[in-house]
Amino acid sequence: MKSEGGQGGRGYVMRERARSTAETGERILDATAALFLEVPYPQLTLASVAARAGVTVQTVIRRFGDKEGLVAAAAARGTDAVRAQRMTAPIGDLPGIVDNVVEHYETTGDVALRLLAEEESSPTIGDITARARALHREWCAHVFAPQLSGLTGVEHDRRLAQFVAVCDVYTWKLLRRDAGLSRRQLTTALLELLEPFTTER
Repeated sequence: MKSEGGQGGRGYVMRERARSTAETGERILDATAALFLEVPYPQLTLASVAARAGVTVQTVIRRFGDKEGLVAAAAARGTDAVRAQRMTAPIGDLPGIVDNVVEHYETTGDVALRLLAEEESSPTIGDITARARALHREWCAHVFAPQLSGLTGVEHDRRLAQFVAVCDVYTWKLLRRDAGLSRRQLTTALLELLEPFTTER
């Protein structure tokens, strides 16, 4: 009986340790994401991340290695969340598609713009933005599949490129940030831009 209790106790300790380790990792990644928006990339250091997360630098290094590994891990977590959200858009349903992409940029648009502004500063960030562009193109091909159906060759490629451009984060920035449109007016503007490419003639 005592042996079984000991095994159960060790199992509990191991589970608690694993939970604590996972929580620490998430806290470090949260700190990385927050600091990325606050300071230029060269000023984002392991020490600043550790201080924000309430851990030691050695804890960060033990878990993620160097700065590039840390940023890559934070980006991978963000990419997984983006893919999950973007792929819920209803295929071929223009209002639903626009609502989906607007929601995405309202929550992550500033991060995306910061990544693009910093992509020349690090091979890791350059890889992140390349993957983001590929995901965005994949998403456009997925959600606009009915509108792309029947198109071939350069006509297909041109139409897909138009969808990619209209739904791009820079279009969101131009309309929302630079022009100061409300979220509702932004949605209307995107619908008006997309309708000529989605209405059967």
